[in-house]
Amino acid sequence: MVRIAEHNDWVVYCILGSIFAYIIVLSVFNRDANIKDFLTQKIEDSNNLTPSWTIISIVRSVMIAVLLSQFVPVVPKFISDIQLFGVQLNKFGFAFLAVISFDIIKNLLTFFFYNSIGDGKNLKGLALISSKFYFLESIGLIIAGFALYFYPLDLVQYFYTIIIVLISLFVLKNLIYIFHKQAILPEKWYYKFLYICTLQIVPVLVLWKFLFY
Repeated sequence: MVRIAEHNDWVVYCILGSIFAYIIVLSVFNRDANIKDFLTQKIEDSNNLTPSWTIISIVRSVMIAVLLSQFVPVVPKFISDIQLFGVQLNKFGFAFLAVISFDIIKNLLTFFFYNSIGDGKNLKGLALISSKFYFLESIGLIIAGFALYFYPLDLVQYFYTIIIVLISLFVLKNLIYIFHKQAILPEKWYYKFLYICTLQIVPVLVLWKFLFY
């Protein structure tokens, strides 16, 4: 039998691309700011918030896909049957499209939700705080992804560790949203409860079911 060695060059490309994207975010969209300046930036001083938040969200989605694709059992047949120019989605492509699609849908629903209840003014604050949190989170994901593919690890134990860490970060993010001194969530408590349940918890559960059905 001929053993085909697995090459993880694509992981290196994802990590280097993510680092390069963050260099662009700090140097171009935030006027040569360092990480500390970016994380302590106030909402009135924020510049180019939309492109910065977009790039950070994409990097986060890429690195989540890099981590989870190692553990996704199979690519669903209705997706694997779709081929563009003879190219078929692998587990990473499937995980990335799933994560980015759910992220886009969640953000669109968040936009419509905030504007429908008259709290659209808080969207900028939500985008700024989430971009800072996702920035730090994705740095951790880059380190975790590198360790997963280039160090001999117990995959089962590592998977449970990653899931626990992601759940902890999810809880921490929502606690920051709730208790942040700046108005981020809707003012009324039942809108806050509705937002967290329907636009934070439910999308995560649906995404989990979709990836690991």
